Amino acid sequence: MLERVREILSRLAEYSAIEVAVELAVLCVCVYLVLRFVRGTRAAGALKGLLLIIVVTTITVRVIGQGDAFARLTVLYDKFLGLAAIVLIVTFQPELRRALIRLGEAPFFRGSQTEVRPVVDAVVSACSFLSKSKFGAIIAIERQVGLRETIETGRALNADISSHLLNAIFWPNGPLHDMGVVIRGRKIVAACVQFPLAEPGEVKEQHFGTRHRAALGLARVSDAVIVVVSEETGAISLAEGNTFLRWLTPESLEQELSKRLARGFDPESAEAEEAELAETAILMPDAPTQSAKKVKEGTGG
Repeated sequence: MLERVREILSRLAEYSAIEVAVELAVLCVCVYLVLRFVRGTRAAGALKGLLLIIVVTTITVRVIGQGDAFARLTVLYDKFLGLAAIVLIVTFQPELRRALIRLGEAPFFRGSQTEVRPVVDAVVSACSFLSKSKFGAIIAIERQVGLRETIETGRALNADISSHLLNAIFWPNGPLHDMGVVIRGRKIVAACVQFPLAEPGEVKEQHFGTRHRAALGLARVSDAVIVVVSEETGAISLAEGNTFLRWLTPESLEQELSKRLARGFDPESAEAEEAELAETAILMPDAPTQSAKKVKEGTGG
């Protein structure tokens, strides 16, 4: 054992200190980016457990047991690495899909205020009315990532966007008031659309209803901006990527939509805003006083 330690130390002494420092820095940055990407998701715990197993087995087999020692464990270790790769793909499929989506993202509305303004005005006006009337609603604004598969679950409309049409769609007991609406450009392309739901384990807030879970679920797999109006409280919420805002006033909703649609979806910018404004919110006049803040997906709000 002591001979093995001396051999390792002598081999480390042959490396350049600068090269080792650079390599360690790159590895630390990669690990940090991966952990930050999965933070707040159900995959985070599984990733930590898998990394712990890989580190322990690697130290045991490759460092301590180099050579003829642990020969059978070495064979099992090689097989384990192949199995671990498959487990990673299966376990982290939603996260991998989201990462690939973000790599190819480009803003849909960037630099075109003439396209943003009518959409923002119609959505804000409709949400203001729906909030006061306590009519439930969920509205998704499509950007670069297409929502065709989601749209196909609903009723095609392809109608010019207007607040009056949105109010009519979500009027209680109407034929289209259940589920959600998808907006593409200046068109309401579909209503009565079923959005993918976030898993119960990803939402810590027990009082989150189906609409809020649907907003979180769609935000996880696309770059859409989703606005939700609660049927119980009239609260206006907004979901985008990992960010979820609650208890927005119509004024703050207008600001958020204008800013987010104009700049497009920028994960780095969204992460920075979350860190800076994690304890900030603009409350509705009748909002609860204890909490109304930006939160990571799956942590409630």
